[in-house]
Order: sequence, then structure tokens, then C-alpha cells
Amino acid sequence: MVWRAVKAQKLLKIGWQIKRKRGSHYVLMKSGYPDYTFAFHNREEVGPRMLARIAKCTELIPKDI
Repeated sequence: MVWRAVKAQKLLKIGWQIKRKRGSHYVLMKSGYPDYTFAFHNREEVGPRMLARIAKCTELIPKDI
């Protein structure tokens, strides 16, 4: 799979919601997916390698982004 870098806030635009927040750590939730702890600021760029790691836990696929 080919991943491209995106801004962290992009995850919120594709249906993930903030369950709770503490500092820069967010626990994201989405129906049908396990909760995921995310530690990036909204305007920070998330690189392809990190997106691949996130995909393993959240079943995210490149076409979602």
C-alpha cells in the first residue's frame, strides 16, 4: 500500500471522533473500530510510515485518506 503524508486533523474529517483528550494525546473512536490513542497536533503532518502503523490498529486504508 502506498501512503502519503497528511495533516493530523484529516483523521477527524474521515469520521473519527475525539473520545477524550489529555494534553496532546487524543483517544479517537469510530463505530466498528477499536479506540486509538493519537499524539499529534491537528496541524502537524503525519508521515507515510506513521500512517502505516496507525492502519494496523485502525484498519485505515489509503483510499480513506
